[in-house]
Amino acid sequence: MTTLTEPGTVITRRSSRLTWAILGLVLLADALDVIDATVTNIAAPTIAGELNGGESLIKWLGPAYMLAMGVLLVVGGRLGDKFGQRRLFLIGMSGFTLASAVAGFSPTPALLIAARVAQGAFGALLIPQGMAIMTKAFSRDMLAKAFGLFGPVLGLSSVGGPVLAGFVISADLFGLSWRPIFLANIVLGIIGLVMAAKILPRDDDGDRSAVVDGWGSGLLAVTMLGLLYGLIEGSTNGWSAVPVISITVGVLFFAAFAYRQRTATHPLIKPSLMKNRGFTSGLLVCLVAVAAGTGLLFVLSLFLQEGLHASPRDTSFGLMPLTLGLVAAGFAAMGGLVTGLGRRLVFIGVIVDLVGCGWVLALVVHSGTNVGLWTLAPAFFVIGVGIGLSFATIPVVALGDASPDEAGSASGSFSSIQQLASAIGSAAVTSIFFQAATPGLAHAMKISLIVVLAVTALSLPVVALMPRKAPSDPHQ
Repeated sequence: MTTLTEPGTVITRRSSRLTWAILGLVLLADALDVIDATVTNIAAPTIAGELNGGESLIKWLGPAYMLAMGVLLVVGGRLGDKFGQRRLFLIGMSGFTLASAVAGFSPTPALLIAARVAQGAFGALLIPQGMAIMTKAFSRDMLAKAFGLFGPVLGLSSVGGPVLAGFVISADLFGLSWRPIFLANIVLGIIGLVMAAKILPRDDDGDRSAVVDGWGSGLLAVTMLGLLYGLIEGSTNGWSAVPVISITVGVLFFAAFAYRQRTATHPLIKPSLMKNRGFTSGLLVCLVAVAAGTGLLFVLSLFLQEGLHASPRDTSFGLMPLTLGLVAAGFAAMGGLVTGLGRRLVFIGVIVDLVGCGWVLALVVHSGTNVGLWTLAPAFFVIGVGIGLSFATIPVVALGDASPDEAGSASGSFSSIQQLASAIGSAAVTSIFFQAATPGLAHAMKISLIVVLAVTALSLPVVALMPRKAPSDPHQ
């Protein structure tokens, strides 16, 4: 067994079996996060139909989870440092499991959205602890093996989430329709809790000197909530005073958040990083690429189900080429391409994504809602390759000019930005899709694709400002 006397100190070598068990537990937690972030891409229309939630519920199902996760990720890491990673892991897994049960049994749209927010919040407490626990307990060689498994497992989870949703809904297990996609987390969460209680090393003392910027986190939360609520409410029920005021409040609180980051003793993002051109340009490219890509994936699912009248299961199969392209490109990028090509690989990924989107646009313009799933498959695969190359490499390349003592803050910042960008993209592109749907869903898909193409293209000049090369060891 291994005993920890203080954070980062390992007294004796952990048994090989126990080490692999800890890795399995961390991978389980991360897989749950990825699956729950993507599972509503397929399930949203069915859920909204059965709960009479309408467009508003469809728009909130994904962003509610991603918003809470993005705002609290950095805070979750700091809380783990302060109170101990084992304790926060157990709290996070317990809360995530309970929130999943509430989501699965929710009788109303409001309760389901609240449960999704709780899932994201407890997930933000859970996810950062796994990496910290591994860093403390694993040898350098074991860490290298662990990092090598994260890509395949999370890639399969990103594919498996939507596929699982499609099959579960089509199978209508026990007459529960979509509910088992959340209820399954109860079983997995209990397994994770039992494992965590038995095998995670105790570190109850923590580092009580660690500082959590609660004000900064609160300002960011109000910023994102104001912007997203205003966007969704305005696009759903009209641009009355309420959504306009909500967006205005979001902008004002963002200004307050920016000021707080400049003046706080322990800001969420290190000031030196914000002065790093390579990092800030990478952060901007990440925001644009992830928002556009996530929003596109969501509306493609809506178009297949609502426009082409594909079943949830057929929609899962229809999007399979895209997800396979995404996973394959991500593996290839992290397998050595990113180290050799640096920012050129980001540029290639964005260009390939644009080609795929343009291809789908041409097919929709030509055939409208009569386009077949097999006809779309090659274009979907190209989009997946482009998204996979860019999503996987932007955070790594952006760290090329960061110093070692900035790596932790930079990595945490990118994780939060990816989640927040996903929330923004899902809400924004879905809102555009529904706003443009009056003449028909083919028109809605065309407008959505044109917006995604335009926004993605705007990121190309910023890619040139990113560091030329990635760190020699992307995992550090």
